[in-house]
Amino acid sequence: MLNLFDDSDEAEIEKILAHHAAISAASNGTGSHEKQFRDVLQALPAAIYTTDADGRITFFNEACVDFAGHAPKIGDMWCVSWKLFRPDGTPLPQEDSPMAIALRENRPVRNMEAIAERPDGSRICFMPYPTPLRDPAGRLIGAVNMLIDITMRKQAEERMMRLAWEVDHRANNLLAVIQAILRLTTADTAEEFQAAFQGRLGALANVQRLFSVSRWTGANIRAIIEQELKPYAERDSKQVAISGRDLRLTAALAQAVAVSVHELATNAAKYGSLSSPSGRIEVSWRTDNARLALHWKETGGPRVAEPARTGFGVGAVDGVVRTLSGTITRQWKPEGLICDFCFPDIAA
Repeated sequence: MLNLFDDSDEAEIEKILAHHAAISAASNGTGSHEKQFRDVLQALPAAIYTTDADGRITFFNEACVDFAGHAPKIGDMWCVSWKLFRPDGTPLPQEDSPMAIALRENRPVRNMEAIAERPDGSRICFMPYPTPLRDPAGRLIGAVNMLIDITMRKQAEERMMRLAWEVDHRANNLLAVIQAILRLTTADTAEEFQAAFQGRLGALANVQRLFSVSRWTGANIRAIIEQELKPYAERDSKQVAISGRDLRLTAALAQAVAVSVHELATNAAKYGSLSSPSGRIEVSWRTDNARLALHWKETGGPRVAEPARTGFGVGAVDGVVRTLSGTITRQWKPEGLICDFCFPDIAA
């Protein structure tokens, strides 16, 4: 049963119940007033039922059947639900239910939450509104209860709490990655440092946008690589070839792949295959026993030789890969650089 009401709707229904409860009490449960009262309750979309002063059910509307998942019996005690639980999941005895408390203490019960279990095992969170009914002399003659399904509201609250925790967790993770990149970024001049650091931050920003689109469930490896190579593919689509099945990566792995591909592409644009109109880059990946193997191959550019010293980008990539217990191998072939990554534990 859906929660059809907001707080103002619930207040309005309470006014209706109070008005018709007074009619019912005045007629002492007989005559046309009682029929009018029950007709109104039957028409309401909220689950409504009444009891006598001892707590035996005397009436329930059709919405109660939907709420409870079965047809209650006239004469059942206190509640239409098959089983009740407290919000923490512990059993709630029927004699301690909100309706039982309202009758025992002769007062309305408000601001309580409970969980109802249906015979099929499904559960719903709800708020009850048990209200005593009294005769003109003020004697307790029964009670009326309205059950408002708040399952969707509770689920939304839980989603918000999980999202807040996830955002906090990812913010801390992102700050740690930025600090690591800052430590790994070196350069001969301030200008070179600024350009390198901004490029790596841009790669991380691209990943964060992908996470946002997926509602923080992960980032697709193809989307990450396409994003980093987009400027070169737009210049000449023949220069870039990407192949591999769709694969969603965890935050840490997605960031590592983004930074690594960014550095390789930056280096290729300066010194490798992307610095030549005839150059070409092939990027592919495969998975094997929960491991990701990423292959980078350059061809058609200037002749390549292993550099005499380790470049700044190489150190950054190696550092990022090591943080994930990954490995990287490079082959400086004359026709172009070949780079192979291997990352364990890739489940997203």
